[in-house]
Amino acid sequence: MCLAYLITVFRRCSLNSDMEESSETYDVHETNRPISWEDHQCQSMEERTECLRRKIKYYFMNPCEKYHARGRIPWKLMLQIIKIAIVTMQLVLFGLSNQMVVTFKEENLLTFKHLFLKDYVDGSMEAYAVYRQADVYDHIDYIITQYGLLHNNTVGNHEYEKNGSSYNPLLLCQNFYRNGSIYPGSETFEIDAHVDTECLKIYPANPVPLRDMPENFELHFKRLLLVKVTFAVMAINLQTVRYRELPDCYDFTVIITFNNQAHSGRMKVDLEMDVEINECKDWKVTGIYLTVMFDCVILITCITSFVLCTRSVVKGVLLMFEYSRHCRTHSGRNVPWSDKLEFVSGWYILMIVSDTLTIIGSILKIEIESKVFTSYDVCSIFLGTGTMFVWIGVIRYMGYFKKYNILIVTLRAAFPNVIRFICCAGIIYISYCFCGWIVIGPYHEKFRTLNTVSECLFSLINGDDMFPTFKDMQQKSNLVWIFSRVYLYTFVSLFIYMILSLFITIITDTYDTVKQQQENGVPISELQKFLSVCKDLPNSGVYRLEKNESCIISCCINR
Repeated sequence: MCLAYLITVFRRCSLNSDMEESSETYDVHETNRPISWEDHQCQSMEERTECLRRKIKYYFMNPCEKYHARGRIPWKLMLQIIKIAIVTMQLVLFGLSNQMVVTFKEENLLTFKHLFLKDYVDGSMEAYAVYRQADVYDHIDYIITQYGLLHNNTVGNHEYEKNGSSYNPLLLCQNFYRNGSIYPGSETFEIDAHVDTECLKIYPANPVPLRDMPENFELHFKRLLLVKVTFAVMAINLQTVRYRELPDCYDFTVIITFNNQAHSGRMKVDLEMDVEINECKDWKVTGIYLTVMFDCVILITCITSFVLCTRSVVKGVLLMFEYSRHCRTHSGRNVPWSDKLEFVSGWYILMIVSDTLTIIGSILKIEIESKVFTSYDVCSIFLGTGTMFVWIGVIRYMGYFKKYNILIVTLRAAFPNVIRFICCAGIIYISYCFCGWIVIGPYHEKFRTLNTVSECLFSLINGDDMFPTFKDMQQKSNLVWIFSRVYLYTFVSLFIYMILSLFITIITDTYDTVKQQQENGVPISELQKFLSVCKDLPNSGVYRLEKNESCIISCCINR
């Protein structure tokens, strides 16, 4: 009788080995390799439920518990630790390189101001202006002269831009109304609003003063809007050579503007520059490919992490579908979205996003080091955001400890209420922004634009810069001054004493609720109640059964 039963058992196992269904099939001919409990065929409804319960429970285990459950080394955790170290190192190296680029641009801008602006003093750009016609000519002549003496004056490696064998000229242009007759004494004027542009080219080999030009270039001050002086200067940033990087070749387009659009008698002078970074020609620097190799290692690491995290997300989604089918089949109910979202790990999605950003940033960094791509700002955004997400992902592993996961649990529980609260508070905030901009803007520097209004009001919420905001209000209009007081007092009272306090209360109440639930240990969802039935510990051995034993044990237990 027993022999007949064993023969029946082995026939059933052989029959099951020929089935190719999902993850529950196995091969009885391989008896030396252990498999997980989820691969054996469950016969009864209770066994299938228990198999699903253990599968889901294993999915939600932390790396240490998974190691005890199946003896698998937590490669994903080790990979994340390595990735944090090398990605942070990459960011630091790129930050140092980017800082050299920014410093080189800023120092060249300051150099051009001292070279081409007459009597310029550091920090005086806001007040730098001319008030007499003779001063305008003197300043333009000074720029022309200094441009011609660039080789003799500069202490840097600046050079004129070349077009073939000749240097490119300095371009002097004036914008003015086509026709106009203005008589302030009789308060009459006649003007054609069409703007004409007149330009003059001046070569560095022959820097002639403006009034001595044979072309008779005359400034029409009554109709004058702008005078622009434009020229190009080239330079090489040699700082990067010390860090085994290729030096960058820069094309600076310097634009000096004399702004007379207001016709107030004060012509403001401003100097700006556009920067274009190009690949240097005929370069030879040793050791530059070490950083490229390091970036390639980071690329491989992030791609591996991306694949592993994507695989985990897919497994979670498949488990969600399996759990949903089980609930519909056995209990006739649909799984709520809150339970479904438990299977879609936000941490894995965060890691996938961080890996994607780091991969793109690393590719851009390699192109920058090879001088194929020159936009440091775009690369810094990808690398900086990717590294930030990598470090935030560390909190996931801290959350496996009950004393460290209170922040994560509280934020997750309070998130829906916080979003709804911010939407309502944001409407009130935007209304104050528009009101302050249109009413107080003409009389207060911090309310001149919507951007500065928003920054000012946000600072007031945090209690910063409060007294200067009240003090800097001009008293040219008594009505607006009184309105500004009512406006500021109501805003501060509403947001600091009411809205901000309510926001803190939402977080505090959520924290108390979560803490109480953790102390009581009561399952708060149907999924947790479903999993709480399974009392098997990770080191119990039920999560890794031998193939040649699993079917016999299962059937004997049923019998």
